[in-house]
Amino acid sequence: MTRTDDAPSLFAAPPMAEQERMVEAILFAAFEPVTVAELSRRLPPGCDAAEALAHLRRRYEGRGVRVVRVGDAYAFRTAPDLGHLMRNEQVEIRKLSRAAIETLAIIAYHQPVTRAEIEEIRGVAVSRGTIDQLLDLEWVRLGRRRMSPGRPVTFVVTERFLDHFGLESARDLPGLRELRAAGLLDSRAMPGSAPAADDDDLPDPGQSDLFQT
Repeated sequence: MTRTDDAPSLFAAPPMAEQERMVEAILFAAFEPVTVAELSRRLPPGCDAAEALAHLRRRYEGRGVRVVRVGDAYAFRTAPDLGHLMRNEQVEIRKLSRAAIETLAIIAYHQPVTRAEIEEIRGVAVSRGTIDQLLDLEWVRLGRRRMSPGRPVTFVVTERFLDHFGLESARDLPGLRELRAAGLLDSRAMPGSAPAADDDDLPDPGQSDLFQT
């Protein structure tokens, strides 16, 4: 007799509480965020990784750590209001140059975007070092090539970028008003119109819709 898809599996799936414990253990030990598909591959046959994950997320609501979504994956992260307790004053902070910040912002808000498009928005040439710095930080990665003359490569932000800034997806990026309200944007106009000689000698650029949602 042929077994149908609706027939019960040979072994019963563990209780949901046990599935939840398994997901908890996987996420706790994982170095990088884990997708639901990867959880399903690791769990015993018959388990429902998505449901177990949902139970786990509810259980950690209001706790010191939470299960957060990072792109298409999930990970344990410190509750946002407790982040100040994790600071280590001995950590050396690597500040990005203004050119790198503007380039990163353009990629985040306009992805996928080519180097030529970044330069058109900023009005200046983008140095190789600027792109290399963002690639080294693993905040930016190469995307698909455009189906246009020369097949230029595009750039997109990574899940590491989303994780660093506590975002589920690029759709959660703040708008212009939110940035100004948070004091992260001053009254200077955003990049987009005024040209300059090179990457290191950048004048105050003109207004653009870069940070509009």
